[in-house]
Amino acid sequence: MLNACLLKIISQPVLGMALLTAFSITFPRASFAQQAQPIAPSSQPIFQPSQPTNIPSQPIFQRSQPVVPPSQPVIPPSQPVAPPSQSVPSPTSTQVDTSYTLGGGDRIRVNVFEVPEYTGEYTIPPGGAINLPLIGSVPVEGLTPEQAADDISQRYSRFLKRPLISVNLLSPRPINVNVAGEVTRPGAYALNLQGGAGDNPGVQYPTVLAALTTAQGVTQAADITRVQLRRKLGRGPEQIVSLDLRDYLQSGRLPQDVTLRDGDTIFVPTATTLNLAEARNLSAASFAADPTRPRSVAVVGQVYRPGTYLVTQGAGTNGGATDTAGGTVGATVASGQPTLSRALQLAGGIRPEANIRNIVVRRPTRTGTEQTINVDLWRLLREGDINQDIIVQDGDTIVIPTATATALNPAESQELAQTTLSPATITVGVVGEVKNPGRLQLLPNSTLNQAVLAAGGFNDARASRSAVDLIRLNPNGSVTKRKVKMDFSADINDKTNPILRNNDVVVVYRSGVAKTGDSVGAIFNPIGTVFGIIRTIFTGF
Repeated sequence: MLNACLLKIISQPVLGMALLTAFSITFPRASFAQQAQPIAPSSQPIFQPSQPTNIPSQPIFQRSQPVVPPSQPVIPPSQPVAPPSQSVPSPTSTQVDTSYTLGGGDRIRVNVFEVPEYTGEYTIPPGGAINLPLIGSVPVEGLTPEQAADDISQRYSRFLKRPLISVNLLSPRPINVNVAGEVTRPGAYALNLQGGAGDNPGVQYPTVLAALTTAQGVTQAADITRVQLRRKLGRGPEQIVSLDLRDYLQSGRLPQDVTLRDGDTIFVPTATTLNLAEARNLSAASFAADPTRPRSVAVVGQVYRPGTYLVTQGAGTNGGATDTAGGTVGATVASGQPTLSRALQLAGGIRPEANIRNIVVRRPTRTGTEQTINVDLWRLLREGDINQDIIVQDGDTIVIPTATATALNPAESQELAQTTLSPATITVGVVGEVKNPGRLQLLPNSTLNQAVLAAGGFNDARASRSAVDLIRLNPNGSVTKRKVKMDFSADINDKTNPILRNNDVVVVYRSGVAKTGDSVGAIFNPIGTVFGIIRTIFTGF
């Protein structure tokens, strides 16, 4: 009935308009406007007031943000939070964690205050767990004594109201470390501790230098500026610390000679480049290889006796150098380190055609590669650069190259003959018509004229003075013979006054008059002829 009446009123124009006006005033237009507008994209706010509102600039409470006390700074979520007593380990650090971690073999005392029957001493077994009263087995391996005390306290808190626990180290286990890389004897070593612990806190742990010395020192191929100490931090990640031991050699300070812990690994890398001065300083360091230890080296090239030799430190023949048969060879020299020059002396010295400006030392490394070291011994002779006389290492190969024809200098050859790089003497044969024929001991790099004069000179009545024959045994086993014109006034040159080598033979022939006289004498003296034939058979002249 009511609906029919309303419909009748709305159908009248004037009454319908009045009714609609009253309805719009009662219900605001905003709801109709919002229904008419399209839904805004998710990237834009749904409600953007055109007029500023009185909404506070900061919300009173935001559930998405944690409440931080004013006295503590907000730590970004991307940064880990470390406990105050521990530092976050990094792959490479300059500081090492020196905290002691418990392990099998340690003897400890667990104090449970106010409950003396629970207090006791324990030796940690290889498994790392100790058996305590009331709480049973507790693993402590890899924990510091403080961490072990906290763990035990938490376990006792189920039975004791306020447990007070302390863990004291009474007797530490031996320190087992691994030493690898460029050391004389890589491997695992057990290092003993000095002093005590607990009631005797003066315990002294072994250091990195002590471990390197136990491994018989670093090699000459070592890079002591990047020695690595690798340590397992309890049950956490491994810490790698880089140590620069060169600073110790230069300043005498030991800021980085850290004490070792059980399970540490020391790695000495191979040097990519070699500084000769630093290598000599390293050889004198306390953690370097023992200088008295024999070093087996091979010497090849332009030396008189190529081969493999043992070179050691000390006074004696060639500084105590011996050949592979165990015999001592060469001339007596002063004591010193096992150097390159000692190896050359042992190999009989350099030949006149040796190029000492470009000596090459090939050195094997622990990584299976090979270092190549270039040495200029002329800098040692002319400038006194002792760093060129490098310390040899076991397994070195020394290569003495041949100088080119243009590089051979007679004056330099004479200078080399007076040094310890050359042999003390060479043996030369002078036979034929000289006053004192036979084998002669001459200085190295002596000339042909000097050899003839050392044999007493020409036999005035019988020698042919115009030319002699020079017979030479070459390094490849062949024999050469050439005629050399004699000129006693000539300087060193290859045509008339060449430099002689070891085992050269100079043949001085008879003059024409002497040959004729010998032929006539043979006719009238048959017995002399027989002796002449015998002399020819045995001497070849």
